[in-house]
Amino acid sequence: MARISVLMGIYNCAATLPEALDSLYAQTYQDFQIIMCEDGSSDNTYEVAKEYASKHDNIILIKNECNKGLNYTLNRCLALANTELIARMDGDDISMPDRFEIEVKFLDEHPDFGVVSTPCTYFDESGVFRINQGRGEVKKEHFIRRTPVSHAPCMARTEVFKKVGGYTVDDKLIRVEDYHLWFKIFSAGYKLCQMKESKYLVRDNRNAIARRNWKARRNEMYIKHIGYKMIGLPWYYHIYAIEPLLIYCLPLSIYRYLHQNKGKKRNNH
Repeated sequence: MARISVLMGIYNCAATLPEALDSLYAQTYQDFQIIMCEDGSSDNTYEVAKEYASKHDNIILIKNECNKGLNYTLNRCLALANTELIARMDGDDISMPDRFEIEVKFLDEHPDFGVVSTPCTYFDESGVFRINQGRGEVKKEHFIRRTPVSHAPCMARTEVFKKVGGYTVDDKLIRVEDYHLWFKIFSAGYKLCQMKESKYLVRDNRNAIARRNWKARRNEMYIKHIGYKMIGLPWYYHIYAIEPLLIYCLPLSIYRYLHQNKGKKRNNH
């Protein structure tokens, strides 16, 4: 049996999925299986995944009857994971070759940690435009501004994810399902670490206009409001719960500048 189950919720990523999967098969640490759940794509994502599954015996491929969202989809993958560790991967990103090796080594050497992740390097068709840095062990105050751990590059002990019930399926958690998961894990007493060096490339739009939609910002305000209470942050930090609203109201030019430069020369996820 493999040691790692890689959970992938795949949706409309037919063009990028081969590169994502190839980056897994290029890992220096190869003791893994891949569990993919196709989430009602309108392109041929499922056919691309099926072709890879026919060539590799360590792929488990399932599909939803219709689009259900990332939290529901990852829970289906999690239910099939029978390995010691789980890792995440998105169908349009790239893992650097030593990502798994470094994350496994960390968890082996730090048995008191339940989750480890790496910062992200963001790129688009024009190249890299942002490289984030991590801050090591996650502290309570790291939750104030944003999620303290990168979701897509994370690796965790399977028992930790299952102990907190995996991802919570709720419309109010769309786009912030990972933020909520970290709140749950931290409040349950587990340690998390965001390593300092990036080992994961995120295919992103440097203008990121879609993130300005009201529903995403509303959900971020909601998760901050309930999450701060979960981990026992003092009441006066709750003012940061309205930060997503302020960002939503920013002029577009300022928003673009902040998105492109977020994480440069300072620690971030």
